[in-house]
Amino acid sequence: MSVRVRIAPSPTGDPHVGTAYIALFNYVFAKKHGGQFVLRIEDTDRARSTADSEAAILRALRWVGLSWDEGPDIGGPHGPYRQSERSEMYQSEVAKLVASGAAYRCFCTAERLAEMRALAKGKSFVGYDGKCRGVDRNESDGRAAAGEAFVIRLAMPKTGETTFTDRLRGEVRFDNTQIDDQILLKSDGFPTYHLANVVDDHRMGITHVIRAEEWLSSTPKHVELYKVFGWSAPEWIHMPLLRNADKSKISKRKNPVSLDYYRAAGFLPEALLNYLGTMGWSIAGDREKFTLAEMIEAFTFDRMSLGGPVFDLVKLSAMNADYLRALDDSGIVSRLREWRLGDDYLRQLVPLVRQRIQRMDEFVPMTELFFSGDLDYTPVAKDLVAKNRTAKDVADCLLGFVEALDVQRDFSHAALEAAARAFAEKIAWDPKELFMVVRMAATARKATPPLFETLAVLGRDLVRRRLRLCGEWVKRRP
Repeated sequence: MSVRVRIAPSPTGDPHVGTAYIALFNYVFAKKHGGQFVLRIEDTDRARSTADSEAAILRALRWVGLSWDEGPDIGGPHGPYRQSERSEMYQSEVAKLVASGAAYRCFCTAERLAEMRALAKGKSFVGYDGKCRGVDRNESDGRAAAGEAFVIRLAMPKTGETTFTDRLRGEVRFDNTQIDDQILLKSDGFPTYHLANVVDDHRMGITHVIRAEEWLSSTPKHVELYKVFGWSAPEWIHMPLLRNADKSKISKRKNPVSLDYYRAAGFLPEALLNYLGTMGWSIAGDREKFTLAEMIEAFTFDRMSLGGPVFDLVKLSAMNADYLRALDDSGIVSRLREWRLGDDYLRQLVPLVRQRIQRMDEFVPMTELFFSGDLDYTPVAKDLVAKNRTAKDVADCLLGFVEALDVQRDFSHAALEAAARAFAEKIAWDPKELFMVVRMAATARKATPPLFETLAVLGRDLVRRRLRLCGEWVKRRP
């Protein structure tokens, strides 16, 4: 059987460095065995999924150096490759489970479920209590036909254990009493992750599921689904999670997690891909620098370590420096133009400063902030905390505004100004006061080109990174 693997990101936010990490190992494993690497978009979260996020994911994965054999942009024999376009398949498959008794309609209201959880407060495991599991089939059919809202749940075994083999962990066991009757089909007819994941992997012929270890606890539900469908399950390979230095799961509050940040900050894609290849895996001895082709040639999961790999920005920067030094002068010039010294970026800067400079030699100091990464806030320390505010007020303001920008997809100057004014009203700050704090956090200057035009040119990732770092910096100051 030909190896077929997939990466299935959800288009609900920025392209995550963890997505590239899992995609890399799927890609390498497929190419090692002459197989196919599939990209599938899991967009069943209709409230949060966006076309812009999907486009950003595809663009970022291509930038880092990965390509796929089948996907929503290039098609393939197992499409469509967006889950939102596969609804009929899920409804057809889940109807078979209801008919066989392996799944059932649940008519419990949100209020009833909230009461159930409140009564079970303090218990180590709070799952659905199974009230609708015993509803007679004829009654269930009648209530559904009458238009009563329902979801469809998987009838998990309530005794014994569910076991499966993970290539990196060996035999894994879960007590069935600790596994919920998971929802498969939501009341709007859209599938949950669990149903769509299994149906798609089966129909797309996925032979190996290589994903993050956070999905390990969901695997018993997937094992049961394969069983009740009568399908052969793929091989399970759960990769160790990327970690911060304190061993917590990598997060935007402690490390940049958006792939777009690394592009904007001037990292070389081949350096980032190489570094991700060292996360829990070794090519040979203490060797750390290798190409994608060399990784494919040497790849085996036997060299994978389950210890949580630490994603260290300092170490990544050092590796990036090695890659930069290996380029000749013309190579570096080319990369600088691709980064921020090309005509497209300079055209964005000129309108911001043309009325502020008298000679061209003033252009560089005036625009230095657009080419810098992390900033030094010491020069504006006294002004960051106004007389009528505390350091905590400013830190909370900046970190709160970052949270607002995390969901701000439109980063035009008009949209940013509207978002800032709305946030100022929310926290009862004068807009001008907020604007000055944001200006200093984003630029480490009190005087800059127009604020929101400046933020728009800097871009989402650098702005959020700087505001978050400034907020943490202010919080730490005595």
